[in-house]
Amino acid sequence: MDANNNGIDDSTELRARGNWNEIKGQAKQKWGGLTDDDLTYEEGKQDEWFGSLQHKTGEAVEDIKAWFKRTF
Repeated sequence: MDANNNGIDDSTELRARGNWNEIKGQAKQKWGGLTDDDLTYEEGKQDEWFGSLQHKTGEAVEDIKAWFKRTF
C-alpha cells in the first residue's frame, strides 16, 4: 500500500523512518555533496524533495527512488 502516493510502499517507508540516520549517512557517502539539510524530509513534499535531490546529485528521480528502495 502507498497511502501518501509517493511511489514507496508504506511498510518500506516505516522501516526507513526507524533507520533514517543510518540511511542519511549512506546517502551522504554515495552522493558526497549532500548535507543534512538536503536530506531533511517534510511530509507532503515528496516531489519537491526528490527534485532537490535530483538537482544536487545529477541523477534521475527514478534512480534516486530505486536507490532508497534498495537501501531500506
